[in-house]
Amino acid sequence: MATDSSLALSQSDQENLLEELGIFKIQGRDKGGRKVLLITGKHFPAREVSGEVLKKYLEEKIYPKLEEKPFSVVYMHTDVQRSENLPGISTLRSIYEDIPISVKNHLESIYFLHPGLQARLFLATLGRFLFSGGLYSKLRYVTRLEFLWDHVRRSEIEIPEFAYDHDEELEYRPMMDYGLESDHPGVYGGPSMDNNHLSLYSMRGIA
Repeated sequence: MATDSSLALSQSDQENLLEELGIFKIQGRDKGGRKVLLITGKHFPAREVSGEVLKKYLEEKIYPKLEEKPFSVVYMHTDVQRSENLPGISTLRSIYEDIPISVKNHLESIYFLHPGLQARLFLATLGRFLFSGGLYSKLRYVTRLEFLWDHVRRSEIEIPEFAYDHDEELEYRPMMDYGLESDHPGVYGGPSMDNNHLSLYSMRGIA
């Protein structure tokens, strides 16, 4: 996950960085009245924060706020850069395994906003193996903000301006995301594409 640059920051500095960036926020409610955990992927400093510090931060700062009640997650993948913002596969797996069972059991849905083709292919091929306990089945791709509002209360969620800008760009450049769907029916917005087409694009190496 983190490179040697993370060694330049103490554990407390890494925790403070996570807090200052506001990557994880309990904000608003979904249409069912459940709390929403809003995650802004673009702000995550994967090069500066270790997996252990991230797990400790979630355990101490985020999970207690969920109060062991049903909740939903809105994950904004908008403008995420793999080299800068994404933890490694082993780190993701470790974090998931350390989530308390009470938290896992109360997770209702994960709304994955602005998924790129690479993220969809990764989750379609490895998601079931990395995330056990039915988490993958709770994943819902959301291609546009307008479809997110069908599931969460718009007036209670603060979405950064860059997400709206990305939405507008997609309107003018729809081929950026091809309207591709996942390999299960939890996708909102855009025309569907079957798995054969998805495999064809994968083999051609389209990013």
